[in-house]
Amino acid sequence: MSAADTSPRVSPVRMALVGMGRMGRALDALAAERGCEVVARLDAPEMQAGLTRALLNGADVAIEFTTPETALPNTAALLALGCPVVVGTTGWNAELPRLEALVTQHGTPALWSPNFSLGVQLFLAIAEDAGRRLAGLDGFDCHVVETHHTAKKDAPSGTGIAIAERLGEGLGHQVPISSIRVGAVPGTHDVVIDAAFEQIVLRHEARDRRVFADGALSAARWLARQQEARVFTMRDVLRSGPAVSQPASAKPER
Repeated sequence: MSAADTSPRVSPVRMALVGMGRMGRALDALAAERGCEVVARLDAPEMQAGLTRALLNGADVAIEFTTPETALPNTAALLALGCPVVVGTTGWNAELPRLEALVTQHGTPALWSPNFSLGVQLFLAIAEDAGRRLAGLDGFDCHVVETHHTAKKDAPSGTGIAIAERLGEGLGHQVPISSIRVGAVPGTHDVVIDAAFEQIVLRHEARDRRVFADGALSAARWLARQQEARVFTMRDVLRSGPAVSQPASAKPER
């Protein structure tokens, strides 16, 4: 018997998916490959009827991708049942203090991120560094442009806002954002740095929404192990070690 045969097996993380739209289906398709067992698939009818422990079916953690209007009520219901939750819905950033209060009230952790792509996390750091290097340098102007599919409800996107904030932290002032909604674009984000005779464009382009599903599953596996009741972010996940895998054989969906 080989060493591989005798090594201890790691039990899959039992997961509830809340929202079975595009992202929910992408999560469902990738979950088993990423060490997760989907034990509950919950959509609007189940959530509106009232979430119960029976519906969660013993889930260790939940991932919520729905709408800006339902994200906080859904998360509140999950936390009340003691289920840690990864919130991927964007467009409700103003309610983050309420989420922090719910996490404290129920003693259950949550994780929120406007974007679960590892590349976007790197892009945020690059934007902040670019802002610091441009601070005080005359003649350069900065702008963030974010492009998404026509079905995306929030504009600007949560990622666009995060990029502008990180860029602004470096610059020391606010950065404007322009939003474009066209076709089926998963997500493209540009930082435009313009001067009289030259221009720099920094771009992150998502080619497949599975990159977001992959990161959200990694975040969920990480969150299921946390004991501290607070609101975490992808920064916390990445600080603790490699979290998002990028399979070399992955091919874009057509």
